Amino acid sequence: MTDRRLVPADRPWAKIVGYSRAVRVGNVVEVSGTAAAGPNGLILHPGEVEAQAREALRIIGEALGKAGASFADVVRTRIYLADAAMWEAAGQAHGEVFADIRPATTAIAVKGFLDPEILVEIEATAIIEREG
Repeated sequence: MTDRRLVPADRPWAKIVGYSRAVRVGNVVEVSGTAAAGPNGLILHPGEVEAQAREALRIIGEALGKAGASFADVVRTRIYLADAAMWEAAGQAHGEVFADIRPATTAIAVKGFLDPEILVEIEATAIIEREG
């Protein structure tokens, strides 16, 4: 049986929803959709999509590290936007992290998020080539 390692989400709704920030099975790490929410659940940087994307990526980076991975292991990201017109600002933050890594990426506008202050949510898949 393959080991399953959970990286807990430290947000108020994690136990209600029953999810982890990330799950590692073998050499694959899946990081949940991540918004710029602080541990208290409040959305950081209201109205600032680029700052929200940077914060979401910071949280993703922490989760990857706890799962034994890094941004260099990311092979796919998905960027969900409250408004398609925000793609460039969110893409700027994404590009700062992934410029040389260049994972497969999808950006899509959604009807809305559970909290209307969320402007962007990002999820990632990493494949770790090294042992760990």
